Amino acid sequence: MDSKQTKNESSEIAGRTYEVNDYKREDDLSSGLATTHEQVSDTYAEGEIKAVVDDVNGSDIELAKERSEEDK
Repeated sequence: MDSKQTKNESSEIAGRTYEVNDYKREDDLSSGLATTHEQVSDTYAEGEIKAVVDDVNGSDIELAKERSEEDK
C-alpha cells in the first residue's frame, strides 16, 4: 500500500462519526463508536435525577446517588 492510499483511508476513518447502525455493524470502527456512544450516554445520564443505565441483558439499572460524609 502506498502512503497516499493510507493517508486517504486514515482521513475517512478520522472523519467518521457515530451512526445508529453502528450497533448492528461488525467492523472494529463501528463497534468502537457504538461502545463510546453508549459510555458517553451513560455518563451523561448519571447526572440526571433517577437515572438508569441499560444493562447488557436489556434491563435498566438504577443509579444510586453517592452519599456525602455528612449524609452517612
